[in-house]
Amino acid sequence: MTPKTTSQWVELIANSELPAITSTAKMLDGFSNDDKSSLPNLSKAILHDQGLSSCLLKVANSAQRIGVSKVTTVSRASVILGIRSVKNICLTAKLVDNLLEHKNVEQEVYESLMQLMANSFYAGMLAKMMVPQYSEEIQEEVYLAAMLYRIGETAFLSKGGDLATKMVKEKEKGHDDYDLFCEKNIGTTFHDLTKGLAASWNLSDLLLKSLDQPTTRTDEVKIIYFADKLSASIAIPHDEEDFGQQLEEIAKIMKISVSKLKVRIEETRKIAQQLLVSYGASVLNAKIKKLPSSDDFTAHSKKLKSVALDPNQEKNRDKLTLETFMDLTLLAQTSKDPNDYLQLALKKSVEIFDWQRVIFLMMTEDKFVLKSRFAFNENAEAENLKLSVNITSKDSVIAEVIDSVSSLIVTKQEAYDNPYLLGKELADIITDSSIAFLPVKIGQKVIGVICAQQMSASEDISKEDLASFNSLVEHLNMCLTLVVRK
Repeated sequence: MTPKTTSQWVELIANSELPAITSTAKMLDGFSNDDKSSLPNLSKAILHDQGLSSCLLKVANSAQRIGVSKVTTVSRASVILGIRSVKNICLTAKLVDNLLEHKNVEQEVYESLMQLMANSFYAGMLAKMMVPQYSEEIQEEVYLAAMLYRIGETAFLSKGGDLATKMVKEKEKGHDDYDLFCEKNIGTTFHDLTKGLAASWNLSDLLLKSLDQPTTRTDEVKIIYFADKLSASIAIPHDEEDFGQQLEEIAKIMKISVSKLKVRIEETRKIAQQLLVSYGASVLNAKIKKLPSSDDFTAHSKKLKSVALDPNQEKNRDKLTLETFMDLTLLAQTSKDPNDYLQLALKKSVEIFDWQRVIFLMMTEDKFVLKSRFAFNENAEAENLKLSVNITSKDSVIAEVIDSVSSLIVTKQEAYDNPYLLGKELADIITDSSIAFLPVKIGQKVIGVICAQQMSASEDISKEDLASFNSLVEHLNMCLTLVVRK
């Protein structure tokens, strides 16, 4: 495939891949930033879009606005929030809605896309938090610029395909010159793609400035850069010393201590998670993490070293996974019992991924409860586990997995801090480890969920392991579909 120019990619993404975002951006650009003259007309325009109207009301009534009486009309919400905030909410809502629709991309790309989306939203919230002394106008500008700082990469990955997969894999390797690799393979860099999209959507100049030598510019531009970097470092803690320097730089700009900054970051994390629910993106909540501890940096370092010391580890895992694919396929010649396929896949997954425990929870007829059907320990031995999980709670991770028909990881820290994510039943048996959730389906109908608990308490399940396990479960789903329909 011949690499495209930046303008060609911008044209393709803006008008073919994300036309709803382009349309919304152009609509919002048609209104000036004057509350008095533009708010009434903007409110009328929003009323024509039920999704935007609903989202605007949810944000206006979110927990961060305690003390404000319940808002029931778009016009009232607009007055309370102000036109710049309303514009940002509308654009954020369209971005989240459109990008979450891209579930047909490869699993590895999907996981990277979801993390990028979570990082970007969190970066926007962090940037806004870092400028409390500035005007509301500047606060909204830095929010939008930080949130869109990586829109080029996010938009590109949402396309899916072989190129997206290739870019994700190369980035995970820690390529020495990733921009050069991008230019060679796709014809542009993600920074340039972001600039192109920002210009196409006529967004703030602040975003463009933050992409061009940001550390030499004004504090508000530096903050956009640091907010993006901070959200990424919290998601994947690479270098503890560099992370400490980031906090010191931000604290210096804000003229507060690092300890106070950490408190504000945690407060912002909670607000961000609340707002994601309002935007209908609670699936991203688990990807917005607490500030990393020294143990988190150590665990990541050990993981990188273990991969370097054992280059054949991935090959052995791929071999075992392929053998399991073949075993499931061959089973079709001797058995039509779905239970045989489920047990084979679960036991083999323990050998491949070193799970401490793997459980298949089957949905009851009323679809309100999941009950344990099979469970295997770290030795692939069957466990007599009696478990009943209620999934009616809106905060249930399992309910989110079923509704979105997509896999999800809850880290050990998240499981410890927020046991409600798992539900009391699971939280009681899962301690000090991360857990992966994957939907099991026959055709398009979800019949249950597989829960896989990490063996090592010092590490979380990697997105690479999740992608591999997801491939195995997808093959299981295909076999179950064929068996049941015969």
